[in-house]
Amino acid sequence: MKISSKRLIILCIIGVLVIGWAGFYIQYYMMRLIGTGPAGPAVAEEAFHKNWSDRRVMLLGLGDSITAGLGADSPEHTFFNRLVENPTDEFADMQGKSLSVVLPGLESENLAISGSTSKDHFGVIEDRLPPHEPDVFGLVVMTSGGNDLIHSYGRRPPKECAMYGATLAEAQPWIDSFRIRLNEMLDKITAAFPGGCEIYLADIYDPTDGVGDAPSVYLPHWPDALAIHGKYNEVIRECTEARANVYHVPLHETFLGHGSHATQFWRSTYVADDPHYWFYENIEDPNDRGYDAIRRVFLNEIIDHSSLWVNE
Repeated sequence: MKISSKRLIILCIIGVLVIGWAGFYIQYYMMRLIGTGPAGPAVAEEAFHKNWSDRRVMLLGLGDSITAGLGADSPEHTFFNRLVENPTDEFADMQGKSLSVVLPGLESENLAISGSTSKDHFGVIEDRLPPHEPDVFGLVVMTSGGNDLIHSYGRRPPKECAMYGATLAEAQPWIDSFRIRLNEMLDKITAAFPGGCEIYLADIYDPTDGVGDAPSVYLPHWPDALAIHGKYNEVIRECTEARANVYHVPLHETFLGHGSHATQFWRSTYVADDPHYWFYENIEDPNDRGYDAIRRVFLNEIIDHSSLWVNE
């Protein structure tokens, strides 16, 4: 059967369009490029020109796998350990920018547990956080609540601290319980440091870059995901604003544009100078560059707010 030249041209055009669309879809919907080099905001060098304090200071990590460091290329690269001291392969712009440089009396302990929920964090604070000596000042870094939202990935009916798939109406009592629990946790942490403490509490990032779709083909769609996520972050902000010694760390804002839609230049969250994916292969934890960014955001909040030094 002979194909006319006109029909052949039409078939060629259709083929080009199909190939073009497939390439576009792969490039902007499937590829998740990680990038290389530093990630996140700059950290002022001036803050590290002198000691902040000669006091005994305990850097305490609490929370889930973000603070525990799941997804980092090495233990040196977790955000908690980067806060303590610079890794051996530190980026040039962060050399000498760690808490051990400016706090000679720094001690550290990380009680974070991968996979844990806010209920677990309450138990850790009750069972594993003893009262500290009055001469110890606490610097507490904390991530809590993210696993409350994503467990059990839609495989079981939603419940408190395992909300995936819930409607906002179903989740509202669990959100209210989170508010009560978080307030109690912050009070208990403060009470454990009679010599004073500052708590740096992160909000919850969004791997979908504000789109609200399932960030993986293996996860079911969750229509009320963004609404429930937003309510949890409202609770975190309310609790930080209610206390003079608790400070909000904006992971949600920092990670927008670095999730599953990072390459999509038409979105308002697109970050032109670093359109890369900051999440680990499990979708929910940061990758190595993500941990660099988290370290920087926590460190900037400590620089901006800590009473241990005077920002002149």
